Amino acid sequence: MPIIKLSDIVDAMQMQSETMFNYLNKKTGEIVPISEEEMDAAENDEPIEDGPEWQEEGIKTAKEILETDDYIPLPAQFDIHEYEMMEKFCLSIKNQKVSDDLFSAIKGGGAFRRFKDKIQQHGVEQDWYQFKDHSYREMATQWCEDNDIKFIEG
Repeated sequence: MPIIKLSDIVDAMQMQSETMFNYLNKKTGEIVPISEEEMDAAENDEPIEDGPEWQEEGIKTAKEILETDDYIPLPAQFDIHEYEMMEKFCLSIKNQKVSDDLFSAIKGGGAFRRFKDKIQQHGVEQDWYQFKDHSYREMATQWCEDNDIKFIEG
């Protein structure tokens, strides 16, 4: 298996959504995005000529993912728990008043929007992005170690 850049894994993890997933090809080291729609089409063995050309390639790759052991799924959006990251960040703030205000902001609906407003208001936005990046890097490192994937920083 090729050596993977940790930053590529972090970037892919950050780009996922509820309907888009990333897989690492163990043979090539390539990270490939697959949509939920492409995976469904591959699972249901739907004819690939019915879709646009760009989607045909995604469905072919999805079939390969299903039929071989060449691919490993990266942690999905549901595995990442960005809300938990925000909680940990709030608790890491040394100024108790700011910490409490941020922690209050993440309770209830609209937590992500309020949190973004509060980190800007308190001037800790850069600290948050560094904390978040560090958290993603830790998750990516752990994922690589758990899957025996050799990686380099960068």
